[in-house]
Amino acid sequence: QAIQAINGHTNMSAEEFTNMIFQKIDVNNDGELTLEEFITGVERDEDLMELITKSFDLSNVLKVIQSG
Repeated sequence: QAIQAINGHTNMSAEEFTNMIFQKIDVNNDGELTLEEFITGVERDEDLMELITKSFDLSNVLKVIQSG
């Protein structure tokens, strides 16, 4: 459920989402992501960059904290 909330694809399981990410950015197809592969993959994929940016956007959390 957390993965679905982050990725916005409620019709996609966490496993399916993970597989999609690996297909997009695991360029050497070894089933592992190096930091370099991850950074390069995110930089090249606009949708993935947006997803990662939204995932780490803590502005709503800050608003809740500030409002008590």
